[in-house]
Amino acid sequence: MQPVNVALAGFGWWGKKMTDLIRARSQALRLVAVADPETTAARDALAGTGIDVYSDLADLLGPDTEAVILATPHSLHEHQIAACVAAGKHVFCEKPLALTRAGAAASVQLCRDAGLVLGMGHERRFEPPIAAILAAAASGELGTLLQIEANFSHDKFLSLDASNWRLHTDQAPAGGMTATGIHLTDLAVLLLGPAESVLATSKNLVSELPSGDTMSAYIRFRAGATAYVSATLATPFVSRFAVFGSKGWIDVRDRAHVESPDGWIVTTGSTGAPIRTEDVGKAEPVLANLEAFARAVRGEAPYPITGEQMIDNISLLESIVTSCRTGALEVVA
Repeated sequence: MQPVNVALAGFGWWGKKMTDLIRARSQALRLVAVADPETTAARDALAGTGIDVYSDLADLLGPDTEAVILATPHSLHEHQIAACVAAGKHVFCEKPLALTRAGAAASVQLCRDAGLVLGMGHERRFEPPIAAILAAAASGELGTLLQIEANFSHDKFLSLDASNWRLHTDQAPAGGMTATGIHLTDLAVLLLGPAESVLATSKNLVSELPSGDTMSAYIRFRAGATAYVSATLATPFVSRFAVFGSKGWIDVRDRAHVESPDGWIVTTGSTGAPIRTEDVGKAEPVLANLEAFARAVRGEAPYPITGEQMIDNISLLESIVTSCRTGALEVVA
């Protein structure tokens, strides 16, 4: 496959992670340019690589670019996707796609109408043990799905400067929801379908983070199943995703943050069988997601995250944010 020429907007923590992966390990993507307001730091980091550095997204939209990766503040995504689509570029957007259902639906429709691929930074789907859960659920091995329990928490943001956009309530409301919880709701929507209602809370218990340091949500889905999701920003790293069905359950625990994945511990229970535990070795799901996007751009395979799933996830996010503010059970659109 001919590599897809991509440009990256946003050379911060996660933008650098994706840059390193593409340059060192990808045969499907070629990084040709980067845009970031801090051009001096970006130029220093990329000196000698042949990657052009600019200060503005508009500079990335020339004829040499086939697709744009957005690793930018959340509230910018909708406008930036529109700009990329207007220039005829495929888009891979870091999560969350938008902060409202209307914003997500608009971006999905723009890309669809233009015949452009819209990718999403939901790399959890590409972790081998999570992919195994999805396959087991689809095959009926787990029976009727009943409940999900999930926690993706860390304390990385406690040391951030107060000016960092990841701490701003207009960019990252509801504690760790837009940082980590959004991955868990993506998987829950994929497995259980659209959500019906949610009761959520986000409070500061040990810090002064503007959006709260301890967030949890109890979600009911239209099909009747439920999920509990926690995304806390004041405890050492933990990531657990467990699915319970009428015939069995699977519990996946990460050994390390996806920034530097180090494998998984998987525990499985099935009707009439002993509980089993296995170690799953290292993999790089961020790269796997990016390369799935590249294959979709080349027309080799459909991109596995559908527009409808993206919209349903952001609809749930919007209701979680509202519930954290009101303290009430919120109906999900």
